[in-house]
Amino acid sequence: MEKIRAAVSHEFGQDLTIETVHLRAPMNDEVQVTLKACAICHSDISFIDGGWGGKLPAVFGHEAAGVISAVGPHSSRYHVGDTVIVTLIRACGCCSNCASGMPVACISPARLDGPLTTIDGTPVSQGLDCAAFAEKLVVDPSQIIKIPDTIPMESACLLSCGVITGIGAVVNSAKARAGQNVVVIGAGGVGLNAIQGARIAGAAKIVAVDILPEKLEAAREFGATDTILASDPKPWNQLRKLTSGKMADAVLVTVGAIPAYETASRYLAMGGKLVMVGMPHSGEKASYEPVISAATSQQMIGSKMGNTVLARDIPWMIDLYEQGRLKLDELITGRWSLDQINEAIADTRSGKARRNVIVF
Repeated sequence: MEKIRAAVSHEFGQDLTIETVHLRAPMNDEVQVTLKACAICHSDISFIDGGWGGKLPAVFGHEAAGVISAVGPHSSRYHVGDTVIVTLIRACGCCSNCASGMPVACISPARLDGPLTTIDGTPVSQGLDCAAFAEKLVVDPSQIIKIPDTIPMESACLLSCGVITGIGAVVNSAKARAGQNVVVIGAGGVGLNAIQGARIAGAAKIVAVDILPEKLEAAREFGATDTILASDPKPWNQLRKLTSGKMADAVLVTVGAIPAYETASRYLAMGGKLVMVGMPHSGEKASYEPVISAATSQQMIGSKMGNTVLARDIPWMIDLYEQGRLKLDELITGRWSLDQINEAIADTRSGKARRNVIVF
């Protein structure tokens, strides 16, 4: 057992505690990663608040990058010294969903014998199958992929969740094509990446919708052609004018807000796709009139982690970054130490941050 520092959640809705915990060595083909950076995602905050249940104590955090510092005795794909990003996509690689290019929906993902315990031996849950709010972690090899060591770690870690979730929702889930109109509701970290995805896909109009004017300004920096203030009366009528009545071929809801979900379909064109990306807390419900979707051939699609296939999508996105066509560095609004994690979480809650990153 190795001693590491981690931010531990002992009670839902309360600050995390920085303490020393035990991390077991990697077994079989598992890998240990010494982390260099981990961004704070709103999903982490939802788990910290108890919005989706779970067992405590736990270490959360899942949007990470670092260097492999140990491997299990049966590891063959990765080696000590490899620079990698760490994701929550844990997949067997063999089930029907994995074989169909849907590892995010793996039927039988690998399960780790919990690698974390407190100093007195109490098991600590590996939040989001990663536990990246810590100096080191142990994960299944399906959760990582090698990246060039020339990319700044605080930028690279964003590829682990926010970037692939946003871009993947447009490219993989909505399958947006050149010339189509795309609406992105929510111009936060994931929303800005959905906007980038629509730009990369060649969308004709990319319309950002948010309640904060300053976020709409940022949306234009990332590729939005037009913006709509969500608090305006019947804001979808503005889209009607912008598109000469055509409306949107794809509407992506990137926030976990019920009002956003209940109004999203109003932006859709005939045959359009509503892509559900943001995740409300368990038990929260939205209501729809099914007859409208049926009569207009509209679709509702869930998009977990952008339906990403790591080996396919990460190299492509790294190429885009190196060509200057994908913004990563510009997504970072704050760099914090592990000891400052509660301040970083509070800043993220405010809604002003694109991405706050814990730098080790």
